[in-house]
Amino acid sequence: MAITTIHAKDLHDKINSGENVFILDVRNPEEYSDWKIEGKKVESINVPYFDFLDENEETYKGLPKNTEIVTICAKGGSAKMVGEILDEKGYQVSVLDEGMLEWSQFYHPVTVMQDDKMKIIQVNRLAKGCLSYFIVSQGEAMVIDPGRHTEQYIQLANREKASIKHIMDTHLHADHISGGHEVADKTRADYYISRNEMKGSSLSYKALEDHQEFNFGSVHVKVLAVPTPGHTPGSVSFLVNDKFLLSGDTIFVGGLGRPDLGGKAREWAQSLYDTVFKKIANLSDDTLILPTHYADIKEISDQGVVGALLGEIRKSNEVMRTENREKFTEMVAGAAGVTPPNYQQIVDINRGVANISAEDATALEIGPNRCAVHHS
Repeated sequence: MAITTIHAKDLHDKINSGENVFILDVRNPEEYSDWKIEGKKVESINVPYFDFLDENEETYKGLPKNTEIVTICAKGGSAKMVGEILDEKGYQVSVLDEGMLEWSQFYHPVTVMQDDKMKIIQVNRLAKGCLSYFIVSQGEAMVIDPGRHTEQYIQLANREKASIKHIMDTHLHADHISGGHEVADKTRADYYISRNEMKGSSLSYKALEDHQEFNFGSVHVKVLAVPTPGHTPGSVSFLVNDKFLLSGDTIFVGGLGRPDLGGKAREWAQSLYDTVFKKIANLSDDTLILPTHYADIKEISDQGVVGALLGEIRKSNEVMRTENREKFTEMVAGAAGVTPPNYQQIVDINRGVANISAEDATALEIGPNRCAVHHS
């Protein structure tokens, strides 16, 4: 037998095809518990690589003989070593080439909707649970919440034969580095974000407070900026054609944006209350919510899209129905959980008050998304 080397896209294609996938993750238990590859038909177990250095047959319990085993580690080296040991013992083995490092930089585009006037593409960075959007109409495009691997959006523009005209960030991100400025530099498009988010920044941007409606494409797709503070003071959502709310980190399929990252949990929770019961309350139940993050693969539909009708979210999310302001504040402010690692440094980078190398940026972003508060 021979070990097969696969890449993140190959692994995702296997998972996405619906076939059963068996993953052997050989990182240490703490890393595995914090962050791992999941899928609806993925069976994943964790056996640290150093366990395979001992000739102990107990180590191999639970490993299937007649099923391909995909070995995974942080950067590929340990997984390859374990793969070679398993290969010698007759197991069928594939190795994820650069491990979780490669998986963390994999993006998967899925079409949310398409008609003769407009197409909305959701770009899923699966390892981070980060979602960005590419909206195209009549050869012109808007990018919302782009990740730092900006080639993804340039490639989409080429594929769709579209020229990127607008780049938007719904808020100042705390768990990943924005690609907004870089996409703008590469395409000579305008970059927009709330002025509230960029205090102290020397970066070039256009304030969303001054540009609340956008029309692009020959059919004039309307994008209305909706101030939705709560996760951050300057959080904004985008209502596209009165049907699709690109909600940033304000509303998720299974929860709301956490208000504590600025150290003002109760104060920002009050803003989030006003957003939910004054701004969002006016939207139809038929509005499709398309968030910028998700925290559970169960939020991905069979079509590969993360999104839900606002009416469904209202029914399933208790806090969205909690109209008592004090109770709402307690529920939201008290459920924030673990703070995203390195979030202050990432915020500083996104505001332009700190710089970082590409290698260090990769290390900063390692790990799952922690920007949602779940109440479903």
